[in-house]
Amino acid sequence: MRNTFINTIIDACKIREDVFIISGDAGLGVFDEFKNTFSDKFLNLGVAEQNMISFTAGLSMTGFKVYVYNIIPFVLYRCYEQVRNDICYQELPVTLVGIGSGITYSPQGMTHYSVEDIGIAQSLPNMKVFSPTDPIEAKLAAKFSLSSGSPVYVRLAKRGEPNIHKNETFDITEPQLIEDGEDIAIIFHGSIGLEVLKAREILKKDGILPKLISMPMVMPINGEKLFLMLRNLKWVITVEEHFINSGIGSMLSREYVKANPDWKLSTLGIPDGFIHAIKDLDGMREYFGISATRIAEYIRKKATV
Repeated sequence: MRNTFINTIIDACKIREDVFIISGDAGLGVFDEFKNTFSDKFLNLGVAEQNMISFTAGLSMTGFKVYVYNIIPFVLYRCYEQVRNDICYQELPVTLVGIGSGITYSPQGMTHYSVEDIGIAQSLPNMKVFSPTDPIEAKLAAKFSLSSGSPVYVRLAKRGEPNIHKNETFDITEPQLIEDGEDIAIIFHGSIGLEVLKAREILKKDGILPKLISMPMVMPINGEKLFLMLRNLKWVITVEEHFINSGIGSMLSREYVKANPDWKLSTLGIPDGFIHAIKDLDGMREYFGISATRIAEYIRKKATV
């Protein structure tokens, strides 16, 4: 997903004079060819994240379409005040490209995890947030950002995720039906989508076919379209590699209270608290109950209620 997103932006540089990429001493190797071809459109501002964001805001105000590339803790956490005041307050069309969504960087620890970033982004007015589940969504999110007149934050994993979508053209701002089903729907975003698809294959053996819905744009939620897709269901379950208390599960819970639909809502994700477990990505997903087998186990119980 990461390379697909970046390559889409690099392709835009070939036909647009205003696109500019800033790195915070990250993406070494990703931009090698780009730096040689477009040396006047790239800057590595080093390990100085607050300065990087303020510099970006100034560059944007002069007419450039700026992309800031870094791992998520350094593109949104350390420089929160600058993102808030310099970019969002002025509603500048800057795109923050955050790498290492969720627990992608397992087992490097809590300093490298991004399990609360959607919650942080919810406190930033004017910000649109994308969490692509495959390279197709990543490409469409990149295209959206190129024409956006307001701030965009895109959170990406970087582990060579495969394509999930069958079509390559759709409205990236709307929830997307991946597989149709009955009685139960699973709503997901980000690279956990692959686990969700594997869980559905496991459940097939029991005759359980949940509807799968991807949410590439997680903020703002397109509640009207989503609730239409959830009609005539019994259970809706959100699955995400993010803190439960501040991800799409909690966001949908607020919409649920207002809409009061007939279906019941459950959320799967990472419980609130610092992560001290040391495992690889697959082990961490199993530990937190969001691996394919654990998702299938959870849904199997709901299907028998």
